Amino acid sequence: MQDVPTESKTSWKIKKIDVEPYGVPDKSKAYNIKLKSKTVAPLVSLTHDGILLSINTEAEESILPALPQGIPAPQPLNPKQYMNQEILSAGSSAKMAELCAQEIYDMRDSRNALIRGEADNTPKDGEQLKLMLTQLDTQTQALEQLFAGHTETSTEVFSFNYVPQQETERDVLFRFSQFSGVVDRDDLSGQPIYISIQNMGNLPPKQEDYEALKKKAKMVQGIYYNVPAREAITIFDINQTLLKAECNMGQFGYTEILSDILFNKKTTTRVTFYQDNGAIKKLEQ
Repeated sequence: MQDVPTESKTSWKIKKIDVEPYGVPDKSKAYNIKLKSKTVAPLVSLTHDGILLSINTEAEESILPALPQGIPAPQPLNPKQYMNQEILSAGSSAKMAELCAQEIYDMRDSRNALIRGEADNTPKDGEQLKLMLTQLDTQTQALEQLFAGHTETSTEVFSFNYVPQQETERDVLFRFSQFSGVVDRDDLSGQPIYISIQNMGNLPPKQEDYEALKKKAKMVQGIYYNVPAREAITIFDINQTLLKAECNMGQFGYTEILSDILFNKKTTTRVTFYQDNGAIKKLEQ
């Protein structure tokens, strides 16, 4: 055999990256809810940490989906379970190797005889023949591992919380080592995996003329909500792009107001908001 490994080693590679948007409270956008006698907005739904979900209608708080489960490596074959008494009692590793090699050749000969129908105990039933061939293959593979080694492959799952504070072309999300796997962003043993957050330019320009400001000043008692910006997310290393995605982010948009006129006694307005960015999801009267 050529290029047979002579010592154990571990190597890692990134199989897949996903992002899941999730809203967290913005402490700079905290407001009071005052229920006055002339309002018809008695029903307000909030998340457990105070994010506004709905007004005058029910809304359920969404939770992050469970992380995928890692896949452990299958239990490797134990060659000793397939050794006969002569192999196990060999006085040296060289003698054991010689006897194991002879056993492998014998099993190969037995397999070929079964396939050709030349074996003395060739079964007549196809399923039984298939079972015997499978058992021979398993025994052969177990003993061949003593000469060729074997590979164990498992899948691990890691998660990171990342809250963008500003748009960026390149920010270190984590570091990755071919030998150690995922490491902390400050661990220089790994190569950096970057994240980019770039505005997609979908927001209409915010009105700041005198009449608009005057109108907004009269609406100070209304309901505040976010107009989020659409952001392009890219995760990459120095060699390749690992993920491209898009997401609405409230911190890069601006705040607007729903007038309290919508919630007086003459009007019953129902509003539902997106939990992850604070935008209006549904508005009906």
